[in-house]
Amino acid sequence: MTKEQEFLAYLKEIALLNEAVGLSEWDSQTGMPELGANYRAEMSSYLSGMAFDKSTNETMAGFMTYFENHPEELSDFGKQVYEKAKEEYDLNNKIPVDRFQEYMKLTSNAHSIWVKAREAKDYQLFKETLESIIKMNKEFIPLWKKNEATNYDVLLNQYEPGMTTEILDKVFDQVKEGIMSIRKEIAEKGQEPRTDFIHAAIPTSVQKKFVTTVIKKLGYDFSKGRLDDTVHPFMLNLNRHDARITTRWVENDFTVATFGTIHEAGHGMYEQNVDVKYDYTPLAGGTSMGIHESQSLFNEIIVGGSQAFWNKQFPLLKSLTGDTFEGIDNQTFYNGLKETKSSLIRIEADSLTYPLHIIIRYEIEKMIFNQEIELEDLPTIWNDKYEEYLGIRPENDLEGILQDVHWAGGSFGYFPSYALGYMYAAQLHHAMNQEINVEEILGSDDYSPIREWLTKNIHQYGSSRKPNQLIMDATGEALNPVYLLDYMKKLYFNVYGINE
Repeated sequence: MTKEQEFLAYLKEIALLNEAVGLSEWDSQTGMPELGANYRAEMSSYLSGMAFDKSTNETMAGFMTYFENHPEELSDFGKQVYEKAKEEYDLNNKIPVDRFQEYMKLTSNAHSIWVKAREAKDYQLFKETLESIIKMNKEFIPLWKKNEATNYDVLLNQYEPGMTTEILDKVFDQVKEGIMSIRKEIAEKGQEPRTDFIHAAIPTSVQKKFVTTVIKKLGYDFSKGRLDDTVHPFMLNLNRHDARITTRWVENDFTVATFGTIHEAGHGMYEQNVDVKYDYTPLAGGTSMGIHESQSLFNEIIVGGSQAFWNKQFPLLKSLTGDTFEGIDNQTFYNGLKETKSSLIRIEADSLTYPLHIIIRYEIEKMIFNQEIELEDLPTIWNDKYEEYLGIRPENDLEGILQDVHWAGGSFGYFPSYALGYMYAAQLHHAMNQEINVEEILGSDDYSPIREWLTKNIHQYGSSRKPNQLIMDATGEALNPVYLLDYMKKLYFNVYGINE
């Protein structure tokens, strides 16, 4: 074995351990008995600790030092892998393994505590666990920190390399002002679409048949994935041949599972189409959460917001649901589907107001890590922001601060990725249209050119390219929120009958 082959074999051991952890956590959120939570947390934290130890121990340190002094012994591919492994090593090598294991145990247990708090609609049941998770993140931040300007920048950088609060503050202000302007014109000049049919009762079995047919057409490969039920939808990537998705079914609102599943399928399609050469290396998964969300939101918002797409798919839905949509034509259905109104639940928000939900969470997370606030006050802060930005106020903690699973998993700094992904998706859509007619393809029987374009420009690279490089290479420019605002204005003015 060459030294590079030894290094790649060692990284494979870490990848296999992480797969075992992922499978364990997938099971805990899809079918594990409630009383198994503590035992599962023990197992997950033990395996996570083993993987973490291997990624930061003396053996890994030896590889880092050796290749730093002998770069000529690495192939071009080996250099890519080494650089990524060194990034992760430099990030985590100062964190004691026992503290990391304790953190993994804490977040594994937190999920079941969060579920119970949701059921009781009571933040107080989750507050102590959340405090512990935040406290440990604050303990780790000085160990993660390089030259970031603020504590929250440290967390942002883990999900979107190079992203800062300075950049996001400016971009989010632009997006917020643009959305408010569109909403104002709709309120003053728009004609409300008919929406009563959205809440027709459709059995889960029928919804499942419809949505699985749709995501297969979009390119999600069920021979490399599966669909399961959960409280809060997610995608889990074990490897490019096992990218699992989950959803939540609501019998009297088919849009929840339909768009939720289309969203998660976008994540899955990304992972299923990463180049085989990256298997079992740190380059095997998506490059950042912003790019990952660009793929899921392209599916959910761009494809799911296309009139041509629904002109093809609505007849299928009608054929599966009997007389449920009798008397509803394609235009009425599409307009109703794209209604915009203030809502409390992020994953059920329409595509115009969705970024406001993200901005609210971003501002709260900044307060938690860059300021001193009392966690007791979080529900009130949350509710006040919803009233300020969306004009509505949660009546209980389930509608408010307990609706998202991310904080239970310690994913602080993740939420901005959704808004970044939305902006990236609109920018990619604009670039894609320079080469292929997206609406024409979505009105056809073959969607493969869209998936193939995304694989060519995004999927295949895994984590081998940084997000800013991917977007620059695919679109010819850096992140630009104008494409998102233009997209939303055109779509919603059309639906609400507003002539500019």
